[in-house]
Amino acid sequence: MFDFSQFTTWLHQTLLGFMPEWLAVTAECVLIGFALLLGYSVLALFYILYERKICAYFQCRLGPVRVGPWGLLQSVADMFKILIKELISLKHVDQFLFALAPYLVILASMLSFAVLPWGNGMQIIDFNIGIFFLIAVSSIGVLGILLAGWSSANKFTLIGALRSGAQMVSYELSIGLSVLTMVCFAGTMEVGGIVEAQSDLWFIVKGHIPAIIAFIIYLIAGTAETNRGPFDLPEAESELTAGYHTEYSGIHFGFYYLAEYLNLFIVSGVAALLFFGGWMPLHIPGWDAFNGAMDWIPGIVWFLVKAIAISFIIIWFKWTFPRLRIDQILKLEWKYLLPINLVNLVLMALIVVYGIHL
Repeated sequence: MFDFSQFTTWLHQTLLGFMPEWLAVTAECVLIGFALLLGYSVLALFYILYERKICAYFQCRLGPVRVGPWGLLQSVADMFKILIKELISLKHVDQFLFALAPYLVILASMLSFAVLPWGNGMQIIDFNIGIFFLIAVSSIGVLGILLAGWSSANKFTLIGALRSGAQMVSYELSIGLSVLTMVCFAGTMEVGGIVEAQSDLWFIVKGHIPAIIAFIIYLIAGTAETNRGPFDLPEAESELTAGYHTEYSGIHFGFYYLAEYLNLFIVSGVAALLFFGGWMPLHIPGWDAFNGAMDWIPGIVWFLVKAIAISFIIIWFKWTFPRLRIDQILKLEWKYLLPINLVNLVLMALIVVYGIHL
């Protein structure tokens, strides 16, 4: 399989050939930032159309069909529309915090986005506490939501923000314990090391029952963490207009809209990393010809296919189950998911200590 680090090494050496090292590093950082923004935007546009098409299929409709062939340019048209919308200036709001909140949400998803392993050598940040860094930066998003609800000086936004804060803080525990279960199994918090540990078989198979339980809990908690149905109580349109971003307009509303879909991809990408090998192809011990054929498929294709497939399950949740009440959401976490997760972590530790995994 092609190692993308060969290309980055060649690019670095080429830049050093006609500029000083500090300028070469600066140019590389600019290129990485541009690639991040481009990937961020393209994935957001894809996911918006992806969910609209899936929703239409579930409801026996066609979905977007008018803009472009088969409606494929509908998301692009929506993007241009939201970019030219007016930013409405509101009175009686905390202007600084009101403007800051959307950028915190975008910052959290962008930093998480940079940790994901896109392919062999295609990772922006990879160090020995990569998973810890991922969990830490992803927690910044809740600050943007709480600030948006509080600074808007609106009772609907405040209620939505409080709901979201309680929900996200609660379900972060289950996400953290599910991730910790797989880190315990992998023996490292380095993202590259976790992928390499699945070179012979993915963790969802090697980890036995505890890995499957951790995956199911992670999917449920990840859906709640991204405020998606049936856990979309912070944005409950029938009760709170639009929840914590009711007062936002134009590109500021667009930031929340983009962050929701990118958080969906990030949750799916982390699931692909921890349970399905990230960019690692499907390898079965003893099947050398099959494994060789799988290696011909680029790592970035493996990663994107896995993440999009997991996203389909999360979208399926939204268009299948009715919205839960806030007490039901919190009861599910504190009375069921959290105790099961703690027991599951102990089981995984026993599997690792006694070496009974595949």
